[in-house]
Amino acid sequence: MAALLEVNNLSVYYGVIQALKGISFHVDKGEIVALIGANGAGKTTTLHTLSGLIEPKEGEIKYNGTELTKIPAHKIVGLGMAQVPEGRRVFAEMSVLQNLKMGAFTRKDKKEFEDTLKLVYSRFPRLQERQTQLAGTLSGGEQQMLAMGRALMSHPDIILMDEPSMGLSPIFVNEIFDIIKEVNKDGTTVLLVEQNARKALSIANRAYVLETGNIVLDDDANDLLNNDSIKKAYLGE
Repeated sequence: MAALLEVNNLSVYYGVIQALKGISFHVDKGEIVALIGANGAGKTTTLHTLSGLIEPKEGEIKYNGTELTKIPAHKIVGLGMAQVPEGRRVFAEMSVLQNLKMGAFTRKDKKEFEDTLKLVYSRFPRLQERQTQLAGTLSGGEQQMLAMGRALMSHPDIILMDEPSMGLSPIFVNEIFDIIKEVNKDGTTVLLVEQNARKALSIANRAYVLETGNIVLDDDANDLLNNDSIKKAYLGE
């Protein structure tokens, strides 16, 4: 069976600097796949290229059989791929509800919108409590929930998550990762970029290790958790 997302020989440059050096990987339907690596390894560049924010120099990105490299970012959302960006990037001057509506800009059916909103509020009760509050006044953890809720409003088949635990307290980190597991259990495939390698590997099915634009290792997440070189490099052991 073909993978939901298939990346072949993807190369990306920033000017003369090559950020991704011909990487290939795949994500199957229903999986949580983690991309781990040090700062500057190319993790965020990978997600931005998948979601159409950066054009690759070469390579192909096949999503549900459709080649994405020439499709603009806003159309990619309509195909069922959503991204939760690094640093949350909520619309600070808009209310929680207005932010969620922005996530549903590809949905034209009012009933579908209402149903999805109910689902998001059941997943994030705090967002419902604060739906009239300005997004910029939420705590970091609540903004992360809003960024996730906003992405889920487009009813994606796959969600790309960029550093969801960044800057959060340990309690919120656990809560966010529990929610990622639940979202996945509900049928959404997840590609997760995360600095906290231990946390990412603890919920992922498989993982790829990126080093300076190359994939240097891929394996079941559990095996990577117990891999001595990974423990030393990324888990602080």
